[in-house]
Amino acid sequence: MAHPIDLHVGQKLRQRRRLLGLTQQKLAESVTIRFQQIQKYESGANRISASRLWSLARALDVPVSYFFDGLNVMENGSAEGANGHANGNGCHNGSGHEPQVDVFNQKETIDLVRAYYNLQDEPRRKLLDLAKAMSGAA
Repeated sequence: MAHPIDLHVGQKLRQRRRLLGLTQQKLAESVTIRFQQIQKYESGANRISASRLWSLARALDVPVSYFFDGLNVMENGSAEGANGHANGNGCHNGSGHEPQVDVFNQKETIDLVRAYYNLQDEPRRKLLDLAKAMSGAA
């Protein structure tokens, strides 16, 4: 069974890769490994060594600390994601309902963010205002 920290790091790797629009193959080529290894890292099946994490951070243009953002290590040495779950899969809304899927791990969210940042400043601002108005956010 994968360690919660390895799962978290793998999820952050997948999230950043998708946000940049990179395939597993492209990322693997940039750090001279096979794409299957990227698959194993992203699923938490394989741990990422410090030197490989350094290479991946450079390829994805993030600091190494990015992969640990949102990770809480508890006194007993176990770990949980910022959402309070040891496996990092979902978030609890406090209402007693089942945990929801982490929206930042969904392809649709990544596609939306990428499209949003491809807009010019004015349309981007208008789209944000529209989304806020529709959601009731101020």
